[in-house]
Amino acid sequence: MDEHQPAGFFLADYAVFSAMLLVSMGIGLFQALKKRPGKATADDFFTGGRSMPAVPVGLSLCASFMSAVQVLGVPSEASRYGSKFLYMCLGQSISSLLTAYLFLPVFFRLGITSTNQYLKLRFGRGMQLLGSIQFLVATLLYTGIVIYAPALILNQATGLNMWVSLFSTGIICTLYTTLGGMKAVIWTDVFQILVMLAGFVAIFIHGTVLVGGPAMVLEIAQNGSRINFYDFSVDPRQRYSFWSLSVGGASVWLSMYGVNQAQVQRYISCRTEKDAQWALFVNQVGLCLIVSSAATCGIVMFAYYISCDPLKSGIISAPDLYMPYFVLDIFRNYPGFPGLFLACAYSGTLSTASTSINAMAAVTMEDLLKPRLRLVTQKKLILISKGLSFLYGVSCITVAALSSLLDWGVLQASFTVMGVVSGPILGVFILGMFVPATNRRGAFSGFLVGFCVSLWLAVGSTLYPPSEETMGVLPSYTSGCGPSNVTLNNSSSSQEHPSISTVHYPDRQGGLLDFYSLSYLYFGAMATSSVVLVGVIVSYATGPTQRIHIKDGLLWWDLNKTQIEVPSEHRVSSLLYLNFVTLVPVVLLKQIDLQNVETQEIVLLMYLFLITSR
Repeated sequence: MDEHQPAGFFLADYAVFSAMLLVSMGIGLFQALKKRPGKATADDFFTGGRSMPAVPVGLSLCASFMSAVQVLGVPSEASRYGSKFLYMCLGQSISSLLTAYLFLPVFFRLGITSTNQYLKLRFGRGMQLLGSIQFLVATLLYTGIVIYAPALILNQATGLNMWVSLFSTGIICTLYTTLGGMKAVIWTDVFQILVMLAGFVAIFIHGTVLVGGPAMVLEIAQNGSRINFYDFSVDPRQRYSFWSLSVGGASVWLSMYGVNQAQVQRYISCRTEKDAQWALFVNQVGLCLIVSSAATCGIVMFAYYISCDPLKSGIISAPDLYMPYFVLDIFRNYPGFPGLFLACAYSGTLSTASTSINAMAAVTMEDLLKPRLRLVTQKKLILISKGLSFLYGVSCITVAALSSLLDWGVLQASFTVMGVVSGPILGVFILGMFVPATNRRGAFSGFLVGFCVSLWLAVGSTLYPPSEETMGVLPSYTSGCGPSNVTLNNSSSSQEHPSISTVHYPDRQGGLLDFYSLSYLYFGAMATSSVVLVGVIVSYATGPTQRIHIKDGLLWWDLNKTQIEVPSEHRVSSLLYLNFVTLVPVVLLKQIDLQNVETQEIVLLMYLFLITSR
């Protein structure tokens, strides 16, 4: 097995990684120096002045949830469960369409900065505060875990000091988010997603060449049951199938893109509603590219280790270490390429962390502080906004450091945190936008029940995880392994640096234990369904809200009747121009001889010229 023993990192690898961090920092500084402080507002800091083009916003949306958890996790999942994982792209596509045509129009026309402002307009201040606090706590925990996870994994894979990587990543991310605001986050995300794609392409090409070409990879994958698009099993305990990835996956991604503050804050930064919809479609193309690239790398990885699975043979201690081990193995004679993968993984972390920091600052400002700061100048509001970004950045680094005390895997922790918060929030927004009869009691009751359901499922599945057989893990082989006890952990002591380990439980059947074996992709859907069902029942039982009592613009059904929109500076200028070109011919006609047909024709031609030239 010596031929598969990684060589570690070289100076060139650290140079590539450092260059990625410096470019990210440079973008933030550029955006900060580019601004004109005299005209800047707090809203500009959080929404980029609502003037961003569709393509960079779409790429930023894509990068926001492609953290190192996904960069390291998707190849591992594809290697263990097969190519059917690509059906995740179908679930993402469904969620993008639903977001673009159902949720986006409501948020965009209201012109709000925080999604929880909608909850206030629809269900009152109490629901806004509840949504804000839950979002802040969950996002803070999730972001801390996202920062800590790659630091721990890459420490075990490369020997890179965990605390150096953790604090350097956190500090750089905090600084460029604080200095540059939303524009810095978006343009940095564009750079980082290109780095991620470049890393996956390099791994795929070199890995395929080492295996013997694309035909050999497909043949090995086919013989190893990894080409399994035909899996239409309806067993909800199976971790991945067509139904869990398309239906359950759509629900998970809808909660992330439809109502999550970090994402909504991006697409409302576009110039127009149409641009925002195009941004979501660009995001979808990017998501499919990244997921398919990562999953394809997982299939190549399986083909490369067909005769000696590193996890089964004990060379690595957890599935999440597949990718770092694979990269260090195949690029051991090519200094710089492992550094590209390190940059790829950390690009995902930086994009997720910067998104979350900016979103938490926006929610705190708009939902908690702004109502009490009505007399404060815009300059002071911007300073407070930057201070909030810095404070949340430091808090995320602190949570990342505390995550080292966890006894259970950080990757499982990240899914648990997001699963508990996303489903119930999505249910409340569905009630508000699509069920006019929903009242405050119904919304609060549904939220409470949905939160309890998601928390119960998360805790139960953590305490009683399903077996590999129940989840549908495909077979792997160790017949080609030589006598070696090499493990992917360069730390001198396992106690000094905690490791992520996979505990294998015997197969259990019956009762709640079977219920806890549900695929994690269904957790959010069950929580959302519980919120909607309980909310509707309680609302009708306690007296449904009359439609006439709901303000214009809050129901999706009424969007065609009312064009409610809080315009940005760019939208205001367009409206003023339209009013101007409409009034010009009217004023002129009043000042001239109306009986002069030739003069009327000249005025009308001027009017048409102004309209078309615009």
